Amino acid sequence: MPPSPRPSFPRGQNIPEDACCEEHREPLRLFCEDDQALLCGRCFRPEEHENHVVNGVREAADRYRKLFQGILNTLKKKLEVAKSILADEQERMVMIQGEEQDFKEMIESEYRIRFRLMVEEEMNVQSQQGCIFNPSMREDNQNQLMEFATELKEKSQETLQRLNDLGKENMNKLKESEVRLSEQICSLQRITAELEKKCGEYTLALLQNARCSVERSESLLLQCLEPAQITDLSLCQVTGMSGMLKVLQRAVTLDPNTAHPCLVLSEDRRSICLRNVQQDVPDGPGRFIFEATVLGVESFTSGRHYWEVDVEKATRWLLGISEDSGSGHSDLPTAARDKVLLIGSRMGTNYTFWVFPPLKKVSLRGEQMHKVGVFLDCKYGQLSFYDVTDRSLIYNFSSLTFRGAVRPIFSLCIPTGGTNSDSLSICCPHVASCDVTVSPQASSA
Repeated sequence: MPPSPRPSFPRGQNIPEDACCEEHREPLRLFCEDDQALLCGRCFRPEEHENHVVNGVREAADRYRKLFQGILNTLKKKLEVAKSILADEQERMVMIQGEEQDFKEMIESEYRIRFRLMVEEEMNVQSQQGCIFNPSMREDNQNQLMEFATELKEKSQETLQRLNDLGKENMNKLKESEVRLSEQICSLQRITAELEKKCGEYTLALLQNARCSVERSESLLLQCLEPAQITDLSLCQVTGMSGMLKVLQRAVTLDPNTAHPCLVLSEDRRSICLRNVQQDVPDGPGRFIFEATVLGVESFTSGRHYWEVDVEKATRWLLGISEDSGSGHSDLPTAARDKVLLIGSRMGTNYTFWVFPPLKKVSLRGEQMHKVGVFLDCKYGQLSFYDVTDRSLIYNFSSLTFRGAVRPIFSLCIPTGGTNSDSLSICCPHVASCDVTVSPQASSA
């Protein structure tokens, strides 16, 4: 016996609630789940629907309505997530343009520093060799200096080109992600509107193409919503360090009159260790009371200065410079603008770096780091931080304006619970320093 004809209606037109079987002219009261077919009592033949799930239309409609409502709730949540990710991607597109410009300025600033240091190093060599009074030797050294300058410029251009290529690659990934997410949002909006309409329809219209609506919904729910995986611009590292930095290295010491009560200073005043119990120390206008921080004794007003800090035994630390206010507690909130800082946080062997001001994440490194170098050029308003372990630049501030003397600043993180034995140490210079304009602060044990 041929299968019973199913009711047919123009595509896109809903089945009327009082629709009848075309063959028998009887009301459609049954629904075959397997065939997705509406049946009248006479259409239902056991040989055609053997082992099929057949229910009354109201029971089937109630089940699909609940199913649609559950899927609809999930789709709406996914739609909101998709919109949020899209907004983040668009924000990242703006941010990476700013980051690329920041890194470009930092790279150019660093190579300018290296050129100035290279010129001075060469002048020192000429002076020691007596080239100033020997025209031939002076010309040879000038030619050598020009070669070094050309090589330095080529390295700068190579680094900037890598940065530019990486910036374009990241932007393309974000644009592709923006298109993909926009398409997913449109699809989610369409199926959400369709299911909302379905949920409000009467029995027969709701069951029309019900499985198709479910399958399309499930297909969208299975699609992953992922932001673009872009490459950190900090991978465009400026490698190498000028040999003049060691010449400029200072014997920085710590000022106990500024140390937070949780910090224990070594006898030589070059190391600090964090303890969980505050020491009984005299209060003073320069002492830190909110942060586990201490200033260096030395106060810099001009010239160039470099110091290194061993951070191997610290999980979270802060280094930089602070303007010497001369009065008031050093870590009051109003004094935050007077500091320029690098903040390091270690998790296992991975380091994350932030800088201030403004506070922003600048780098993530996956190798162990033991020492950080800090270079200050008062004349040009530059402050650079180096990973001494792999001899590369971490971050560079340029065009800083100092209203007076600045002092080195060192800080550890006070734990919120448990114990903490973090410590850091200032490294001793290996060579005699030169070009010093330092004002030692009065301090007592």
